[in-house]
Amino acid sequence: MTTTTETAPLQDAAPPAPRRTRRKLVPYWLLLPGIAWLVVFFAVPMVYQGSTSLQTGSLEDGFRVTWHFATYWDAFTEYKWHFVRSFAYAATATVLCLAIGYPLAYTIAFKASKRWRNVILILVIAPFFTSFLIRTLAWKTILSDGGYVVGALNALHVLDVTDAFGLTAGHRVLATPLAVVCGLTYNFLPFMILPLYTSLERIDPRLHEAAGDLYAKPFTTFRKVTFPISLPGVVAGTLLTFIPASGDYINAQLLGSPSEQMVGNGIQKQFLNVLDYPTAAALSFILMALILGVVTVYMRKAGTEDLV
Repeated sequence: MTTTTETAPLQDAAPPAPRRTRRKLVPYWLLLPGIAWLVVFFAVPMVYQGSTSLQTGSLEDGFRVTWHFATYWDAFTEYKWHFVRSFAYAATATVLCLAIGYPLAYTIAFKASKRWRNVILILVIAPFFTSFLIRTLAWKTILSDGGYVVGALNALHVLDVTDAFGLTAGHRVLATPLAVVCGLTYNFLPFMILPLYTSLERIDPRLHEAAGDLYAKPFTTFRKVTFPISLPGVVAGTLLTFIPASGDYINAQLLGSPSEQMVGNGIQKQFLNVLDYPTAAALSFILMALILGVVTVYMRKAGTEDLV
């Protein structure tokens, strides 16, 4: 009588310990170039600027770290209205970009054919092929006193209204807050349109059909379906517009007057003209802290984490 013994199926041999360790380390090795880039071009300059803001001295005698924190208060006191104008202009430009960009992004995503969709997207990003400085200088011609734009606004008595609100002065647009806001809106509009389009393009068209089957009107469909789903794009677009617009100084320099100077112009003046490096560095840190605070509050109020 013979007996047979059943042998358990052989299990796949586990990889050696050194190989498992190398596999676990692969993601960290892939992160090294990005981490090195951030350390060299972000962390190190931040530390250097931080030390500069706490220095005292002059260009002739040299600067040295004396932990002079009063520089921050002095800088903020001197340029407080520059901060107010920076955030007011940036917020206005962001709202205008949203009002202009959302209908355009909606049209590209849902109304335009595939052929025209690509054409419109190319037109949206086409300004990036031209220098930021040249695009802003072009607006000096567009908004010139003898140009067609100002002539049309005068004929429609629009400038009478804007003069009353302090947006323009003397029935002219250049060297006024309106000119600065127009330049900011134009230059940062693509940063609003592209995230909005990306978010809207991901929406399943069947959701609109389902809303129609439930007898929802187009505006109700937009309010209950489209806009809530596209909120990540709205949040991303507003951040990408507001943050760089707050620190911009080119538009205020070329399209505004000394009365429309933003905090970026103050930083430029302290760095390049006055050569007061501690004050310029302190202004930079104050601006960064204020933007960080505004963005944090905005993100909490927006209540979305799925950014595009």
